[in-house]
Amino acid sequence: MKKAWDRLHDRYHYSLVVFKELVKTDFQLRYQGSFLGVLWSVLKPLMLFAVMYMVFVRFLKFSDGTPSFAISLLCGTCLWSFFNESTSMGMSAIVNRGDLLRKIHFPNYIIVASTTMGAMISLAINLLVVIVFGFFANAHYTWHVLLVPLNILQLYAIALGVALVLATLYVYFRDVAHIWEVVLQAMFYATPIIYPITMITQRAPELAWVTKLLMLVPTTQTIMDIRHNLISPEDVPTIWTLVDNRLLCLLPYMLSVVILWFGIHVFRKHSAKFAEVL
Repeated sequence: MKKAWDRLHDRYHYSLVVFKELVKTDFQLRYQGSFLGVLWSVLKPLMLFAVMYMVFVRFLKFSDGTPSFAISLLCGTCLWSFFNESTSMGMSAIVNRGDLLRKIHFPNYIIVASTTMGAMISLAINLLVVIVFGFFANAHYTWHVLLVPLNILQLYAIALGVALVLATLYVYFRDVAHIWEVVLQAMFYATPIIYPITMITQRAPELAWVTKLLMLVPTTQTIMDIRHNLISPEDVPTIWTLVDNRLLCLLPYMLSVVILWFGIHVFRKHSAKFAEVL
């Protein structure tokens, strides 16, 4: 019994070491050769925010009129950048590390997890910038901030589950990358990031059902929850304020668990053949 426990402990320790090294290596390689280096993890979402703010808020008037909408837009941009980056890079992680899989024996899921964790590091840096900007952009910090880590954990679970499915498919079908790029573009415009979700009912009251439907999507629900808890509980609505049915409100949270479980199930089912296919 003791020997079996020691082997399990050694395997866990070995996997943890490999995971840490992969996270470190992936994060360093991401900005290798760049003059600004890690600063790009902050500059990219800031530049995207600046463009969207000028086009959609200043020019097209996509705003709910609240003083915190600008910082809410920045927060949403950072969160979407994390989901985009973690799923896209996680999708190609196994293929890019094919040589490593054939040389070293370790759980394959570590490769995808390390890539998504690298995106999580960038998100942590970006959220620090959001918090600092919030002090000058009418953010209202309350005790709800304590709930943000749980919301981020949910978003990470969704991203990891999706990345595991995509990584599995990408090993066999490289066309998945092009399809996912289109899907991400559609999801970006369907998710209330560049526009307030209340704008739908304000401009077309008969489409109130669309607002509720969007809030049942786990990515939308999570992003709105983070903005609500981090930026301003008074200005940012959540599924609990837009959907009357409390049981229905639990649906996106349950779907998040299902997405993670499904990703792990699909990945484990096919991971043994990855080295052969690659």
